[in-house]
Amino acid sequence: MTRPATLESRLGYRFRNAALLDQALTHRSYGSPHNERLEFLGDGVLDCVVAELLYGRFPSLSEGQLTRLRAGLVREETLCGIARKLALGKHMRLGEGELASPGGPRSSILADAMEALFGAVLLDGGYDAARTAVLAVYGAALNELDPDQTGKDAKTRLQEYLQSRRHPLPEYRISATHGAAHIQTFEVECLVAELGLRSTGSGTSRQRAEQQAAEGMLRELGQ
Repeated sequence: MTRPATLESRLGYRFRNAALLDQALTHRSYGSPHNERLEFLGDGVLDCVVAELLYGRFPSLSEGQLTRLRAGLVREETLCGIARKLALGKHMRLGEGELASPGGPRSSILADAMEALFGAVLLDGGYDAARTAVLAVYGAALNELDPDQTGKDAKTRLQEYLQSRRHPLPEYRISATHGAAHIQTFEVECLVAELGLRSTGSGTSRQRAEQQAAEGMLRELGQ
């Protein structure tokens, strides 16, 4: 795999062990070693770095407010947006089925790879290097953060929208799971039966799949 120097430059980190970078950019549909264990590690370090930054930047905010701000920064939609700005998709190794997907890699794949990158940096260079990488790619999002306009996740926004119009709350159902127990992908349906609407989402956790399905429902509702 050609070393993606531009990607390393944007991350602000050059890997000593290029194999870790390759693994972070390898989806399981391509083969092993793939990036799912690195994604697990990166998810943890991202939560920690973002929590630390928010704690220092907003000393007057409550725990609940900080938690909502962090949720907005680490959710799939935000991670995917950062990955697209980094042109991460063109560096990824994907199986034939994923390569055939119109519009490039799915949002969940890009978000997972972004987390895997942070995990790879942590293993290769330690916490300070991972923290620097998070800051490098999150700079604009952090600088524009307004605690008075705390971002709410898709499920919360959908619930509030439906409640404000006196509609029943949405129902989430797992429609399928794929893979072994420790590397499952979940497919979820979001149903608003009263309005006859249905949307779907997928992700490496039920929560992520539900958030993606809620995003789809909000689009169906024009929100």
